[in-house]
Formats: sequence, C-alpha cells, structure tokens
Amino acid sequence: MIPSVFSPVDLGPVRLRNRTVKAATFEGRTPYGEVTDELVDYHLAPARGGIGLTTVAYLSVAPEGRTHAEQIVVSPRTRAGLSRLTAAVHAEGAAAAAQVGHAGPVANGRSNGVRAISASAMPSPLSMQMIAAASEKDLTRVTRAYVDAARVLVAARFDVLELHMAHSYLISSFLAPGLNRRKDRWGGPLERRARLARQVARAVREEVGDAVALTAKVSVSDGFRGGVTTDEGVAFARLLEADGHLDALQLSGGSSLMNPMYLFRGETPVAEFAAAMPTVVRWGMRTPVGRSFLKRYAFEEAYFKEKAMRFRQELSMPLMLLGGINRLDTMEQAMADGFDFVAMGRAVLREPDLVNRLQAGVVQEGICTHCNRCMPTIYTGTRCVEWSPGEAIPVV
Repeated sequence: MIPSVFSPVDLGPVRLRNRTVKAATFEGRTPYGEVTDELVDYHLAPARGGIGLTTVAYLSVAPEGRTHAEQIVVSPRTRAGLSRLTAAVHAEGAAAAAQVGHAGPVANGRSNGVRAISASAMPSPLSMQMIAAASEKDLTRVTRAYVDAARVLVAARFDVLELHMAHSYLISSFLAPGLNRRKDRWGGPLERRARLARQVARAVREEVGDAVALTAKVSVSDGFRGGVTTDEGVAFARLLEADGHLDALQLSGGSSLMNPMYLFRGETPVAEFAAAMPTVVRWGMRTPVGRSFLKRYAFEEAYFKEKAMRFRQELSMPLMLLGGINRLDTMEQAMADGFDFVAMGRAVLREPDLVNRLQAGVVQEGICTHCNRCMPTIYTGTRCVEWSPGEAIPVV
C-alpha cells in the first residue's frame, strides 16, 4: 500500500507524526551565536502548522565552520538555548532536527576571524582571503568536533541529527573533484574523496547509538563543472548505505559557493541580493563573473525528482525528496514513487500552517511564487517578503 504523507512514520528510532519535513534554511535569528526567542518562534510556527519534523539550520561544529560569525557553534555553552528550542517544538507535537556541519570553503573567514579550510587551497569569494587546505590534524579535529557536537545535541533533546554533506560545505568540498585536488589519501578516486564523509558518519553514529535518528543531506548534482555529478552522487550514496550508519538521506543539490540558484530555481533577485551583501562582495557582484554567479533556472514543481529517482532505484534506505514541493498531488506522487518523506523550505516559510491546511483539505497547494526574495533576508531574519498582517509568519 502507498502510505499517506500524513501518516505516522518511523525515522530510525524516532516516531514522527507525519512524513513532512521543514528543510533547513538559515534563519538569520542568532545575532550573537545564541538561541533567541525569535529563533524559537521561527520553528514553533511550522510545528504548530502540522509539520512532522522541523530542522534547525545551521549548527556549526567549530568556529571556522560557520558561514559567518552570527551562527551557532554547538557547545556546552549553547546547550541550554538549544534545549529550550526543542522543548518548545515537542510541546506542539513535532520533532526537531539539528543540521550539523562544517561550512568549509563556504565559511567567511573574515567574518569569523578564523581562516576557512577546504579540501584544497583556493581563494574565497566571500572574504577575499585564501582558504587553506585542511591538514590531517584539521580533519582529526573536525571529526572529533562532530562527535562533541552530537553529544551536546543529544543532551539538548534533538530527535534527528542531519549531517551536512552537500552544497560545497567541507565534506562536500572533498567529494567534488574540482574542489579536491589532493594527492593524498583524501583525494583522487571517489572512495578516497568520500573518506571524510564516511569517517564522520561512523564516528557520530558510534557516539549517539540509537538515541537519535542520524541522516545526511547529499547532492543529486552540484550543478557546476567539477562538482559531484548524479552518477557520482548515486555511487556515494551507495557507499553510505553499505556502511549502515545513517537512517535516511535528504536529496538536495547545487552549491552555495559555485551555483546557489541550482538549488532554489525560480526568479533571481540579483539587486536585492547585492544590496544585502558586504560592500566588497557587492562590488564583486557587479563584475561579469559576479553577475554570472546567480544563474537563472526556471522553476518547476519537484525539480530534483528526475535525478532523485536514480537514487530511489539504486538504494533501499529511506529517502527524503526535496526541491520545489508545493502541491498535495506532488507529495502523494512522491509516496507512490517510493520516497519516504517530503521536505519543504520556501513553501513552509510562506505558509507555516500549510501542512495542516493540506491535511484538512482546505487547499491543494501552497501560494509561494518562488520569487526568491526571501534569500537576501537571511542577513536580517529570514522571512517571506510577501507576508501580510494576519498571517502567522514572524517579521523581524
């Protein structure tokens, strides 16, 4: 039987009230790197709106792993605030996931005050500094930092930990042959480029056991020359499945560093994005190279589905379909196609109560227009700019 998207489901050791996931989208509500009332409210809205699992983004394992200085570094110091957030989400009947990772070359070293690291040395378009190639010592330290962060997040009562292995973040930079030019045991064939991802997944699973579900965000395609292709993405996912450390994979795509619009699709708010960026980046975006950074991709419903079907055909483990999911019939078809969960970002940002309304039969689809003008608001509190008084979307 094809399950209903609104039916309860087990994700590893965790029981979810339905199969909908609020995907991790940076909230822009931690100006001092601490949980705030605004961050709690941001996740309370979809929790009250019927979502099964809401994902807190982006929780860094190390200071240099933040994309910029305002993000939370998971530590005993930030545990109390994170516990307050999960308690609030649980009180509404939803589960809470923590997206945990290291930004690698997507980190702004100038903002963080700590030099960014990547698979190989490269210039940073964000900080206009050089990014250092991660040393053996760095990789040992980062792996240990994932374990330490996982311990704190379990204590903070998160239900799910999502390991970020996509979007050109640190683990993803090792996977992409164009970003990983190493000649040592961390570079070359896919099995070596996947070493860090597999090492982190194993170490975190050994730490958390069955206390929480452990998932990973992986790429169906990075969307740039030298990035992870769909063929390599499937091969990488098969390695993760064979290792047996993960309870599910969330299928994403694109690169925050090289091609962010490959993930978002729809309109490209170049002027708004440039206005929100630091001065040095703003000037860079006026160059021909900068203008080509935000490419244009027409929006279509469930735009990653064709590539995601390759993963579904090759894997037996649970999969989460992401990418432009707005309609009930899309969700139902995802279940029919064998996906176990559907993940939504912008649709739930626009309407935090969308799941409740879909389940009640009040509507058949969301009203997000994919104008993507929410993207530049991550620096001032991520929100839908089409919000109007009376809707349950907080504006900061």
